[in-house]
Amino acid sequence: MKKTSRRDFIKISALGAGGLAMANPIMNWVPGFLPKEHKPIDESKAKRFPTFCEVCFWKCAGFTYLNEDGKIQKIIGNDKDPHSNGRFCPRGTGGVGMYYDNDRLKQPLKRVVENGKSTFKPISWDEALDYIADKMKGIAKAHGPESMALLYHASSGSYFKHLMKAYGSKNIAKPSYAQCLGPREAGFVATYGAGVSSPEPTDVKNTKCLVLIGNHVGENMHNGYVQEVSDAIDRGASIITVDPRFSTIASKSKFWLPIKPATDMALLLSWIHVLIYEGLFDEKYVKQYTFGFDELKVHVKNFTPEWAYTKTDIKPEQIRNSAYEMAKASPAVIVHPGRHTTWYGDDTQRTRAIAILNALLGSYGKKGGWYFAEKKKVPHYPSPAYPHPHWTWKDITRPTYKSAGTGISNDLIKASLPNDKSEHKIKGWLVVGTNLISTVPDQKITLEAIQNLELMVVVDTMPMEITGYADIVLPECTYLERYDDIRSSQNRFPNIALRMPAAEPRWESKPGWWMARELALRLGLEDYFKWKNVEEQLDWKFKQMGTSLKEMQKIGVKTFEKDKDMYLAEGEEYYFNTDTGKIELYSLDLEAKGYDPMPKYTEHKQPEEGFYRLIYGRAPMHTFGRTANNPNLTDLMDENKLWVNPKVAKLLYLEPDQEVWLKNQDGVISKFPIKVRITERIRYDSVYMVHGFGKDNTKLKRSYGKGASDSDLITNVKIDPIMGGTGMRENFVEILMDNPHKEEARS
Repeated sequence: MKKTSRRDFIKISALGAGGLAMANPIMNWVPGFLPKEHKPIDESKAKRFPTFCEVCFWKCAGFTYLNEDGKIQKIIGNDKDPHSNGRFCPRGTGGVGMYYDNDRLKQPLKRVVENGKSTFKPISWDEALDYIADKMKGIAKAHGPESMALLYHASSGSYFKHLMKAYGSKNIAKPSYAQCLGPREAGFVATYGAGVSSPEPTDVKNTKCLVLIGNHVGENMHNGYVQEVSDAIDRGASIITVDPRFSTIASKSKFWLPIKPATDMALLLSWIHVLIYEGLFDEKYVKQYTFGFDELKVHVKNFTPEWAYTKTDIKPEQIRNSAYEMAKASPAVIVHPGRHTTWYGDDTQRTRAIAILNALLGSYGKKGGWYFAEKKKVPHYPSPAYPHPHWTWKDITRPTYKSAGTGISNDLIKASLPNDKSEHKIKGWLVVGTNLISTVPDQKITLEAIQNLELMVVVDTMPMEITGYADIVLPECTYLERYDDIRSSQNRFPNIALRMPAAEPRWESKPGWWMARELALRLGLEDYFKWKNVEEQLDWKFKQMGTSLKEMQKIGVKTFEKDKDMYLAEGEEYYFNTDTGKIELYSLDLEAKGYDPMPKYTEHKQPEEGFYRLIYGRAPMHTFGRTANNPNLTDLMDENKLWVNPKVAKLLYLEPDQEVWLKNQDGVISKFPIKVRITERIRYDSVYMVHGFGKDNTKLKRSYGKGASDSDLITNVKIDPIMGGTGMRENFVEILMDNPHKEEARS
């Protein structure tokens, strides 16, 4: 007899007339979100409200404009914002579509069982919040408040973080750390004593040479960065792109190195060899600011370009010539660390090699290399001290991953499994603005953990896959309908930005700050939320920073003077936050923790016959899986395609736009077909697809079944032993021409 899951996946679209269909007809504004007879907006008569974008997490500041009818019509950049420089990317301008998307979550929902089957029942906000608070009180009493975890990736997460810490839990994680940028942070901390953070403090405005390793500028649309790279190209800066795919930026590069996937470390070590053994490194800089040069020199002695050629497929002269190009530009050269850095499991060491290269070139703290960024501290609104938890994520993660800098999402998920041996158990999840089903690899573990939870609350704007497993679904209004906490970001000059609502929330959706505060009141934590509304709280914070909510509502962005110089002066003494006070080419911290003090080359698995390495990436008009249903952005790209080399296409008799299915090394098959794109722009041993498609929730009318999901096929995960990142690029697929789901559909 088949065992029924406690949390069957519920397709929210299956609800009857009493469910989500209760939309106000006046608001059911579907086609194109704005009627075609709308004229271009007259900005002199329009109302505008400052915001910063939530479509991706570059968070460009801009203004939301209402037309003469009082309807949101467009978003444009704020000229004062260093993230956008007054210009928005396609995603940002398409953000209006998030507001007008009628597939949005519309009211609170509760999981119930009717006639032996799980379904969602629409409930009031009071009922939803009372239920959550009662469950959280029960979990705290039975297991301790530490057994609740917050997993988030949205601006409103700051209010839920405050709630969780007041409740007594510091088990908080953003998937973006373990699934994206964590290795580069750990690698740079081990080298320079400081992470990279965001926006990256790379002086692209003044660089003469930019080195990009799997960094898809122009496709991963980080606005201000893309603008600076474009300007750098116009003024003649050299671009060196290392990528198995002929990406957009590769087409603009002086050097394109189509590397064999999983061999990047060999290239990096060989570049280091060339710089040292051909005397091309910045000797004066290295002598003054670094530690461990002699050990590094011995370490890379045998990593010649000839050796690297046998690993990477890049010819020795290409390796040497690209190294000469960097040295010629030194110190105005940037070897960029990338952003999505969880690849093969040795990613902290790979980004360590990138950090070392920058040090050898003398670029860190130098014009055209890396500048010293500054960030304005946002004051904490007065509240009592947080209770001291008996245990935190550190007790789960740090014994194994000693350099983890923050909570690891997959570790908190594993601590929720029924067979987890740890004494530290997670019993409830609060999931805010992150679709864990597609963001955290190895879905099987996530789904098993979900079945063991006593409470799972999902806060989102859209019915993503994760909402189908929730006990309670809370509809969050979009960023165009809410206030959020102050954006304070590092840059050449410290700056802050305000997001405020341009319209009332549609349907029964609410802002995250309101949800967090209402839960706090029900949990007896009102002393932590003394403010009556978010305007009062924001105004207090702004006034401590030398401005006010009233001023910020007018200007949107405020920039402050720097407290320190942007670059190192010639010969200036500088203390790095490492054990030696210097840039550690040989890391004493890693050595003390039992890790290799210098990066080593590791052989990684290559595809077996009939299989191809699965490579995934971004598109300029989409952000992860967040925008695949956006009515504006689906017009630009409504499905992904599978890039296949012509040699492979010929071997398999594939035709352009032919529908195929993918089956990975563990037998997992894509739920939906994906169309073939035959192109020389991808190596013969790999295939490529844009991430975020293949949605299987029928409520997402525009994106359901469009293309294939790479997330479904990532079941082989290589964990970084230093910080716990999830390497996802050692998955291989075979291409199936016949529909493997035919028999399943018949039965």
